[in-house]
Amino acid sequence: MAVTRLFKLVISRSTLHIRRRYSKPSPALSERLRVFESLWDERGKKRSEVRGNPLCIHLTDGQTVKGTSGETTPLSIAQNLRVKGALVSKVNGELWELGRPLEGDCELQFLGFKTPEGRQAAWRTGACVLGGVLEGIFGAEVCREGASELGLFCDHVLSSSSFSLTDVEAKCKAAAARKLPLSQLELNKAELLKLFQNSKLILQFIEEELNGSTLTVYRCGDSLAVCNGPLLPHTGFLKVFKMLQLSSVTLSNQTESAGLTRLLGVAFPGEKDREEWEREQEEARRRDHRRIGTDQELFFFNDVSPGSCFFLPKGAHIYNTLTDFIKSEYRRRGFTEVVTPTLYSTALWERSGHWEHYSENMFTVTSEDSQTFALKPMNCPAHCLMFEHRVRSWRELPLRWADFGALHRNELSGALGGLTRVRRFCQDDAHIFCTPEQLEQEIVACLDFVRSVYQVFGFSFHCLLSTRPTPCLGEPEQWDHAEQQLEKSLQQFAESWDLNPGDGAFYGPKIDIQIKDAIGRQHQCATIQLDFQLPIRFNLQYVGRDGQLHRPVMIHRAVLGSLERMIAILAENFGGKWPLWLSPAQIMVIPVGGNSESYSRQVVEQFHEAGFMVGLNDDHGATLNKKIRSSQLAQYNYIFVVGDKESESGAVNVRSRGGKQLGSRQTQEVLRSLIQLRDTRSNQDEF
Repeated sequence: MAVTRLFKLVISRSTLHIRRRYSKPSPALSERLRVFESLWDERGKKRSEVRGNPLCIHLTDGQTVKGTSGETTPLSIAQNLRVKGALVSKVNGELWELGRPLEGDCELQFLGFKTPEGRQAAWRTGACVLGGVLEGIFGAEVCREGASELGLFCDHVLSSSSFSLTDVEAKCKAAAARKLPLSQLELNKAELLKLFQNSKLILQFIEEELNGSTLTVYRCGDSLAVCNGPLLPHTGFLKVFKMLQLSSVTLSNQTESAGLTRLLGVAFPGEKDREEWEREQEEARRRDHRRIGTDQELFFFNDVSPGSCFFLPKGAHIYNTLTDFIKSEYRRRGFTEVVTPTLYSTALWERSGHWEHYSENMFTVTSEDSQTFALKPMNCPAHCLMFEHRVRSWRELPLRWADFGALHRNELSGALGGLTRVRRFCQDDAHIFCTPEQLEQEIVACLDFVRSVYQVFGFSFHCLLSTRPTPCLGEPEQWDHAEQQLEKSLQQFAESWDLNPGDGAFYGPKIDIQIKDAIGRQHQCATIQLDFQLPIRFNLQYVGRDGQLHRPVMIHRAVLGSLERMIAILAENFGGKWPLWLSPAQIMVIPVGGNSESYSRQVVEQFHEAGFMVGLNDDHGATLNKKIRSSQLAQYNYIFVVGDKESESGAVNVRSRGGKQLGSRQTQEVLRSLIQLRDTRSNQDEF
């Protein structure tokens, strides 16, 4: 068949001896390959893509090249122009495999391993190689392959043999060197059930993943797997494999692993990429927020409440300072705070639609009269109740309601990780109810809010316009209009943004904002989402200028996102060296001999009254150098050394956290300067 012939052409004689070391496909796998090839041939007969039309392709460097529709691929262009390191591409902003023929005039961008998209494409391809090795060489039953921010992974069951990680690495490297092409098919549920009929694990995984009408299945050698996202043209792009760890995993509706094991690893186009990744990992370990949280006594976790953080006084200071920061912005920007319950009857969640789509992620309790209640995982249904509490007028709009209520989501235990994935958290959550005419202005105001906050932290950011997914709720015309309004708002905002097709929420399009931290990692925190469905479900209405009832537009909006996750990001971004305004350890006062201790206590009280986090080191058994060093290790922003001379003159001798001596200064002068630094949320160390 066509696919088999393609693989035979690609594999040269020099690599056939490697192929023979693989065990023959099992009867079940052979049947799976037969079904795939049958579907492939069937698709080939139905293909009617336009071929032969001339194309004009615009590159990001300003070049324009010619091509032919259905024939010219990004890979052929990269090879002709000698573009080095390309792993995947973007065509008119949409991720596009290098080997996929272009279909029309377009803008083309090449992405390498240093980009998140290129790295994910490499790791997804590496997962396909790993799955084939585990199946073909070690006889494992593979049920899930994919990639995450941590690397590539393969979930499998292996009952009759074992392996070493180094052995797997060598086998993956040999398999990838065969330059196996990767072919794909979009299959519907019936076709997926037929293809994987002999694997209960894969079928269960498909049930979890099948949100739309189809899933993509890739073939790599004799291996078939469901994989979401673009892959590399062939396995030969990967030269280095490194396996990291084995761990047990469970599927979403199981409480036990049932022998299911996850092998986590990484793959690279070359040794330089591996070396750079290892440097990144070492820097990430040094900045790990869990280590910083322990060293600085910020927070801890306990098994009595899994996934729920215990914030110690210093951690609570950071938490409250961030909250106060956002609240001060709320006052400037016309938001008002509301307080809503934590526990609701399932009647509310059924009305909002969350019970049908999200109940498995909700914590529930049953009252004495057998009524079921659920802890809220989000605030939006409660805010809809508040809107409908009485008749609303157009004169009240826009209504901007903010809510810092505690949220609970029943995350799987294996997914929990420090502050980045928790079960109990708070968001700087807000919902805006406005008229359709006010929508564009409100979106621009939300984007300006995001920019002003992220500038304080020193984050650069990038916007993504996430459009209609499949499936979705609402009419196509409604989606088109909303997406156009979001695009106009982004254009007016005048910051860089890209289209993210098909990644909107099922109830409306959204703008996702990605930030980049000090070591180049990207995080998504802020989001601005339009919602068509909740105003309809709750029949929300307001009386317009014309005296008639109209439907409001609802905007979901968060800037920091989860406060817990933002604290983790900030801890790692600053490497535990918090800026003064956010720091839980701002000033350490060290008395030196004589009668300075009494004056030092006065200094401590003076700065404490001004709202600073200030400590006193009056340990008589430690030397001055040891006290200074311990204060620096504890990441105090400033160290005040106070002796008899400073006591007599009303001064303090100031040192910065980095060891720079700022000299003896009058205490009142220092107090005014530090208040200025704190209240302006400056990231400067000197004054």
